[in-house]
Amino acid sequence: MDYLLQLVSSPTAWIALATLVVMEIVLGIDNLIFISILTNKLPKQFQARARRVGIGMALVLRLGLLSTVAYIVQLTEPVVELFGQAFSWKDMILIAGGLFLVWKATKEIHHSVDPREQQEASVGGKVAASFAGAICQILMLDLVFSIDSIVTAVGMTEHLPIMVIAVICAVMVMLLAAEPLAKFINDNPTIVMLALGFLIMIGMTLIAEGFGAHVPKGYVYTAMAFSALVEGLNMLSRRARRKREGL
Repeated sequence: MDYLLQLVSSPTAWIALATLVVMEIVLGIDNLIFISILTNKLPKQFQARARRVGIGMALVLRLGLLSTVAYIVQLTEPVVELFGQAFSWKDMILIAGGLFLVWKATKEIHHSVDPREQQEASVGGKVAASFAGAICQILMLDLVFSIDSIVTAVGMTEHLPIMVIAVICAVMVMLLAAEPLAKFINDNPTIVMLALGFLIMIGMTLIAEGFGAHVPKGYVYTAMAFSALVEGLNMLSRRARRKREGL
């Protein structure tokens, strides 16, 4: 109890909490984009449920990893060396997750631009992705993003209550933003391609970090924000053109 009272009365703890909440929300954007794109391929009656399950699993994984925080720290210790490069369990998980993300995003782009695949997916009202398959893929990426999120949290503060509150706040924001984001992506087809491009960039970033090349997150998210701004201007331009043509 004294420990908690000291945390509550400490300005440093509040600053650490605010910073960590923002960091966790930013890190959760990647996860949320992937969940939104994947669940939008499901039948409409299953989409909201799949998003809730996917984000719920993200919360469970993050809290579960926090309960074994001492073990998570050990994941950064080298366990194998190849061609003079040492790899930890975290590195190998990031590389595997990055490869999966690049493969999945590339496959989705191919599906979007190939009219034959679009026709096959829509025959008889069938949808290519199954609920179970979507959940399995979300679970795989949840694990990768959760480990990255928790390692970041451990590096920013040593206080477990602060980590838990930050993770819960970030996942609640993800839960609130999931439906609007999924609807926005579904209503704007060009956004899907941009989001898939983001996922490829994020996947390559994970692979690079797995090989020991630190990529500042600020650069990645600045590029994403700039691309989103340009696409937003394009959307406004198209809307204005349609209004002029309607007149």
